[in-house]
Amino acid sequence: MSRAARKPPTERRAELAAAARALALDEGLAAVTLRAVAARAGVTPALVAHYHESMDGLVAETFTSIVDAEVAELRALLAAAPSPAAGLATLLRTLLDGTRDDVTVVWVEAWALGRRNPVLGAAVRDQMDAWSDVIEGVIVDGVAAGSFRVEDPRAVAWQLLGMLDGLNAQALVRWGGAADRGSLLAHAVEGMLGVERGVLVG
Repeated sequence: MSRAARKPPTERRAELAAAARALALDEGLAAVTLRAVAARAGVTPALVAHYHESMDGLVAETFTSIVDAEVAELRALLAAAPSPAAGLATLLRTLLDGTRDDVTVVWVEAWALGRRNPVLGAAVRDQMDAWSDVIEGVIVDGVAAGSFRVEDPRAVAWQLLGMLDGLNAQALVRWGGAADRGSLLAHAVEGMLGVERGVLVG
């Protein structure tokens, strides 16, 4: 490996972060190692170590950046929806459409790796809180609008998040009816929210 051209620290950090993120989405979070990030960025492992003394920290940062982007994307979709019901239908359809397996793999590995990487474990908990907040916000808006009948929006959000995570994890190994899972979950959520059947099936 030839000596990398000198770059400003901010630019180099951004370059290494982008390399780690691309690596995680292509090969999974477990692939984010010192040597793999260096190879993806075209630099020496020593340079990566210079900017990231702890690989546990880099893995956690990589996970957070991927999920932050996912949450921001879904928040934008919800903000553009004409009603809470339409927003929730969009959220379910988007998360279960089968195009996010790369992000699902990152989540699944983060749950496993976070058991032994305390920094990553903390990041996973923070991002699960963020996702729960997004879902709870839609439910609270729906209750306020008179569209949903829910006594405990936080509990419903927690349950729905678990259902989404489970279905997407199952889909990684093609278990169950992938084509049906969106409508089946939508009907289950309709019951949880006290709305008519078909409201959340788009």
